[in-house]
Amino acid sequence: VQLQASGGGLVQAGGSLRLSCTVSGRIYSSHLIGWLRQVPGKEREFVGAIRWNDPRTYYADSVKGRFTVSRGNAKNTAYLQMSSLKPEDTAVYYCAAMFGIKEYSAARSYDYWGQGTLVTVSS
Repeated sequence: VQLQASGGGLVQAGGSLRLSCTVSGRIYSSHLIGWLRQVPGKEREFVGAIRWNDPRTYYADSVKGRFTVSRGNAKNTAYLQMSSLKPEDTAVYYCAAMFGIKEYSAARSYDYWGQGTLVTVSS
């Protein structure tokens, strides 16, 4: 499984940005695609996730109501729509794939990772 995240950039506080994650390889319905972020000196933090063939989504409390995870119609792309962005959302954002049923909020649960995309929110 290969994942590639894109769409990062510089945005002002209060603005919006949409990240994309293109997924290739063998993906099954039970797989989960997650978004996690990391700032220098801190551990990778869970942001949101979606089951590959299921409408269930999961969010960190810090982004609930502001961020939305979704899948594209082509089913090989996942999105992270970010709204009402805050400076503390500044981080490198990663998309990752998890096989099986594991703790979705734990970075260690993810089996495959894409390269990160930097999101910078200015105040």
